[in-house]
Amino acid sequence: MIKINEKACKGCGLCVTFCPVEGLLKIDEDRVNAKGWNPAVCTDQSKCRSCALCALMCPDAAIEVYRHIQGVNADGI
Repeated sequence: MIKINEKACKGCGLCVTFCPVEGLLKIDEDRVNAKGWNPAVCTDQSKCRSCALCALMCPDAAIEVYRHIQGVNADGI
């Protein structure tokens, strides 16, 4: 699962460029954050491979990647 902090995202597009799943991330030109930037959005969480390349490439640390482990709830149990 990808969580994008839209307040911190400046829409540089590096996450879009480096994501190995084509079309998973895009810059939302219809949305503007408080700083006047068009933030990135995830188009389909189910296609995410949790590789974290998007988060590694983000210069603003605006992306967090979570892996879903089958049989483990949100508390790690």
